Amino acid sequence: MLAAEVTDLASTWLADRVEMASVEVRERLDALAAVAEKVIVGLDFDGTLAPIVEDPTQAHIHPDAPQVLIELAQRVLAVAVITGRPARQALALGGLEEVGDAFAAVGKDLHVFGQYGNERWSSTQRRVVGARPPHGLASFERELPRLLRRLDAADAYVEDKQLAVAVHTRRMDDPAGAFARLLPELRELASRHGLVVEPGRSVIEVRSGGVHKGQAVRTLAEELGGGGFLFAGDDLGDLEAFDAVSELADQGLPTLLVCSSSGEENALVARADVVVDGPAGVLELLAELGRSISRR
Repeated sequence: MLAAEVTDLASTWLADRVEMASVEVRERLDALAAVAEKVIVGLDFDGTLAPIVEDPTQAHIHPDAPQVLIELAQRVLAVAVITGRPARQALALGGLEEVGDAFAAVGKDLHVFGQYGNERWSSTQRRVVGARPPHGLASFERELPRLLRRLDAADAYVEDKQLAVAVHTRRMDDPAGAFARLLPELRELASRHGLVVEPGRSVIEVRSGGVHKGQAVRTLAEELGGGGFLFAGDDLGDLEAFDAVSELADQGLPTLLVCSSSGEENALVARADVVVDGPAGVLELLAELGRSISRR
């Protein structure tokens, strides 16, 4: 974690949006800018590119995101969206196919990793390549309604992701209380069926183990020959991505870990190099990276 003092970083965007920063953030941005043609930018979707909303089917990308991403794509090696959502869902809610078309026009490729990396799409490939549903998921789903009724959570929103199941508590009368009741019980039921639990912001996802966002980061770095990495996320599902980027930093690559803060989830704050105010703050930081590159 960098010092909490906000210093003059030559742009008013930081004073407005960044909660925790220091001159070292400026240095990290400059280090990324120096190797811009080798830099990969990885971004979570919900809470990072799209504001969190009560109905997850209505989570649309921030209106400034397409233009910021298109401009940044012209200056860096690659941009990737790495999300727990199904890839097709992220594409639709984010308008990412259209963004990918704009990337293609400037000779770049947009990468989308869905369901923590179990699915993959690119604006060159134009089709989703994914795994089969994990063994045990169907039987877990059959037992789930009975468990929810027993825990007085029958009105929780259950999202079938085909490769996973997400139980949302945000729209319940007591979201935090329901989350606390459900988490240990869902973890036990998932374990009996050979599955793992991924807690998030008012959501508990049950899926197969062994695949996570950190693997997506490593895949991008290896396949594309990345020489620098910026990753922005907002909750527990992004911890493995933070770990993978930290490994790249240990290898001597310039990196920046960004926490998109909302006040709901603080798991990434202690690990981040810089904390910004939600999707708007993430986009302003990316725009500043673009400006740092153009000034060189």
